[in-house]
Amino acid sequence: MSNKDARRFPIISLGAEHLVIGSLMRRNILAYKAPPNNEGYDLICIHPDPRKCAKQIRVQVKSRYQTDCDRAFPVKARSFDAFDYVIIVFLNNGFYYRKKPIREGFKDPEYYTLPAEIIRQNHHIANSGWERVETKDKDLDRFKNERGFEIIAQDLGIAYPGTDGVA
Repeated sequence: MSNKDARRFPIISLGAEHLVIGSLMRRNILAYKAPPNNEGYDLICIHPDPRKCAKQIRVQVKSRYQTDCDRAFPVKARSFDAFDYVIIVFLNNGFYYRKKPIREGFKDPEYYTLPAEIIRQNHHIANSGWERVETKDKDLDRFKNERGFEIIAQDLGIAYPGTDGVA
């Protein structure tokens, strides 16, 4: 099996979903996987104390394998109303498009928690009909890693663990 074939297996996208679940739970956000092939979202996030907040947040998880990818990912316009956030995981598993050794591009994953409105603003439909969200050269630092997870925590009213209970 070639490397290209290995990247097509569902383990890559499932792995990204589980990385996101772990990161959200680390922030005290309960995250549950939606049923397989559920349209529009992959995870449901809730407050750990349902008496404090009954709100649910729907998250669609997208992932890109290559460190040297074009920083774009597919999202269909018809799914816009089915999620509250898209978390894109750049897995950064190496260089695949450059003339450098693959392993030189291996680095930690990056997560961007993008609200549905940001997805709508950056959504493009190519002449081929392929729909995607472009993030290259966009200032998305406020949505990166823990800052992005914090947006969901604030939406759910979840205080930071170890604080006086203020969200």
